[in-house]
Amino acid sequence: MQTTLETQFALVDSHAHLDSARYDADREAVLLRAREAGVETILAVGIGDGPATMHAALELSRQYAGDARMPCLMVSAGIHPQEAAMADIAALDKLNALAAEPEVVAIGEIGLDDYHAENPALEVQQRVFAQQMEIAVQHKLPILIHCRPAGGSRSAWEETLIMLETQWKPTGLGGVLHCFTGAWEEARRAMEAGFMISFAGNLTFPKAQALREVAKQIPLDRLLVETDAPFLAPVPHRGQRNESALVRHVAETLAEIHGIDFATVARTTTENFYRFFGALGNRNVSRNLKADADARIPNLANRK
Repeated sequence: MQTTLETQFALVDSHAHLDSARYDADREAVLLRAREAGVETILAVGIGDGPATMHAALELSRQYAGDARMPCLMVSAGIHPQEAAMADIAALDKLNALAAEPEVVAIGEIGLDDYHAENPALEVQQRVFAQQMEIAVQHKLPILIHCRPAGGSRSAWEETLIMLETQWKPTGLGGVLHCFTGAWEEARRAMEAGFMISFAGNLTFPKAQALREVAKQIPLDRLLVETDAPFLAPVPHRGQRNESALVRHVAETLAEIHGIDFATVARTTTENFYRFFGALGNRNVSRNLKADADARIPNLANRK
């Protein structure tokens, strides 16, 4: 396969569910398309279909490790707030064990979600959120935040930010607000608590002008791009299964919003990702994965 590095700037998809059953028939082809599109690294989010399968992303990372045809797969592990009721002692012990694995660079996605009435009670979600933050602290790992409020309500954001400001900010470990959908005030508070802001395909939707106005205010050095694949395929692929190759559309939209060229956004968001997750002094980042990524992106490595 001809490398994309000579013709494209490298991209990082900072959040994708590669273990989704929706990829079972063609997962390798999906990864090959991502690499061909210039996506050199993907953060494979390890929540599975619940705690019983949250190890699946790690297994995928190991399956494709060392395959130069594929993107570098970095991994998280966590219990999604919608599965908080499943977070018994065994599930938390499993998460604690996964967090010790060298490929795991973050705990998540974790947080609060009151979008669906059938979700676990807020008190249950808050307890499990706090328990997972404790595991993250033990392993010196950042956290990936999921926050989805009920329609017309911002209470989930307020409750999430209060927990981050009081329980997480003092650790100095930071994290990522994944698939950000909040207002500027919520982004500002999160950045003050040490968080990066990651935008997904919904930034490209016609009715997302308010979100684009928020994105315009985010400093370039705090931005990440993601797909949240297989969900939220960007325009012009909206309604289809999403995949990491399509993260370019998010970067292009951010470039338009900020009035800069695509190459600058691609380079900056890639550097942001490695700067954040490559802080080897206080995070359990796999040196082998980082070295692999640096070898694939020599210009980035040389700028360190």
